[in-house]
Amino acid sequence: MTNYSIKTEFLIENEADLRALFPPTHELAIKKEQSKIDKHARDFIARAPFVCLGTHNDKGLSDVSPRGDAPGFVQILDEATIAIPDRPGNNRLDTLSNITHNPNIGLMFIIPGFDDTLRINGEAQLTTDPELLATMAVKGQAPKIAILVHIKELYMHCAKAFRRSKLWDPASLQDRNDMPSLMKIMLDQADEAPDDQQEMEKLDAALEEAYQKSMY
Repeated sequence: MTNYSIKTEFLIENEADLRALFPPTHELAIKKEQSKIDKHARDFIARAPFVCLGTHNDKGLSDVSPRGDAPGFVQILDEATIAIPDRPGNNRLDTLSNITHNPNIGLMFIIPGFDDTLRINGEAQLTTDPELLATMAVKGQAPKIAILVHIKELYMHCAKAFRRSKLWDPASLQDRNDMPSLMKIMLDQADEAPDDQQEMEKLDAALEEAYQKSMY
């Protein structure tokens, strides 16, 4: 694959030139922005089993991390503060370490079957408050840490992206077997994948077993 050659004459490098390409937004799109959790946002958060977290590291690079659990796993502490438990992962700690450098965070809450989403922007902190963590325990396992998000902006996002992608349409589901397993992909990327198929199958099985043992 050859490198893409950027045509600099077509680059948009300031907001004025950007906005000149589009008609003005309608008034409701501006008025919908809130700074506190209303009854609709509260209901949406309570139903959502999945949220994506966008953060930035100390070098300014962006990262997006998925978080998922049973509906209601994100706790509403007050009208402008939510708490997200940190469940066991791979211990890269990208999101958590990013927050220690830059508290700005963006969230997108997703509910299966809903085409619209809830977006929240704010500032994050990390807490090990034992009383809070105890309320987040699952199967007797409390998280080691939780992410507090102090809400600055909150608004609903329209359904166009989900409808274009047909994300919830069963007919659009793809066969996961059309691509290698996650373990095979990671080992290929690390240049450590075994040539022996049986050995690869053992590694796949070990990953699945680890999932079962380390979800909480």
